[in-house]
Parts: sequence; C-alpha cells; structure tokens
Amino acid sequence: MVIPQLSEKALLATGIRIGTQVRTKTMDQFTTRPRPDGLHIIDYSKTLQRIDIAGKFIAFAGAPNTVVYASKDYGRVPVEKFCELTGAIAVTGRFMPGTFTNPLYPGHIDAELVVVADPASDTQAIIEAGKMGIPVIAVCDTDNVTDDIDLVIPGNNRGRKAMAAIFWLLARAVLTHGGGLTTDQQMKYTIDDFETKLLESDMVEEEEE
Repeated sequence: MVIPQLSEKALLATGIRIGTQVRTKTMDQFTTRPRPDGLHIIDYSKTLQRIDIAGKFIAFAGAPNTVVYASKDYGRVPVEKFCELTGAIAVTGRFMPGTFTNPLYPGHIDAELVVVADPASDTQAIIEAGKMGIPVIAVCDTDNVTDDIDLVIPGNNRGRKAMAAIFWLLARAVLTHGGGLTTDQQMKYTIDDFETKLLESDMVEEEEE
C-alpha cells in the first residue's frame, strides 16, 4: 500500500507494531513473533488491512453517525483530529453512563457505529454499545480481550506516536472511501499533528521512570 506523506520506515518508527509481553488467544492471529525482550510484534500489514476495512464501514455508516471514544489522555488529540477531518463525534475522558442507553440524558447520542481506542479502558462505551446493538470497532493491542468487539484493528494502543499513526491512517481511509480524498492526495494534517504532546511535567515523569 502506497500512502502519500508516509514511508514504511516512518510508519514503523511510530511503534505501531510493538505489542506487549502478553498475547491473548484472539490476538494471536495478528502477531508474527516475539522480540528477544518478550514483546510480541504485530503484523502491521494486517493493521493496514483492518484500517482500510474500518474506513469502509465508517464511510458507509456515515462519520456523523459514528462516535469515536478514548478515555486516556494520549488518545484525546488523535480522536479529536480524526473527528475534525471526518465529521465523526469525538468523546474523550470519562464516558458518562447513559450516553447511548438513556434518551433522557442531556448528552445522549444516537450512534450507529462506535470506535474505541482501547477496549481495556473504554469498557463503559463498549458495554452500552452492546446493549443498544451498536457495532464496535476497536484498536487492540496484543493483550486485549476482543470478545465484545465487532472489528479489531491490531496495533499499539499505548504509544502516543502509534495512536497518532493509527487514527491518521483511519481518517485517510474514511476520507478516501467516502470520496473526500483521492488515493494520491495529501491530507490536511500529518501524523505529528495527530500526536498528543507531552507537557513538561509529563516529560519529567517519563525520564524518572
């Protein structure tokens, strides 16, 4: 797959295929082999394939009918940029109970499709989507349980650069399948624009770790 603005080397440099030391049974099909340090490696060709399929689904359902959710801080910018480009509905931070299930809740959303950044931390959205029969697409790392996920996008959902790359690629797929972008046309934003930047306090914490 040839992607304008992005070489294979640049894509791999984001860490998109670096998994964890744990691999669940359902994620086994998406991995190649573990590294010497025990980290499982995701077959990123399958990541690209699933991103393309997800892009088709979102374009078909309609981005304005799609809720994209990330509870973790580093998922906020990728989700917001994705929704800015595609017209999908961004939900970040705490997922308020009743968002999908309670029509009387002021923040209620009638969604036709839900995308989550991490099934392990975005469980409330997945539970409510299941109750309402709303299909769920999820970015899944090697240690994720995927029982309640309708379409898995295998990828590193813990790295800031990896998450930026996944949602950048997904935005591109939605726009190309929806007719808003040609296959050889450049996107308005780069992967770097999709990345949640660390605050100085966060950088100090990372260095201490």
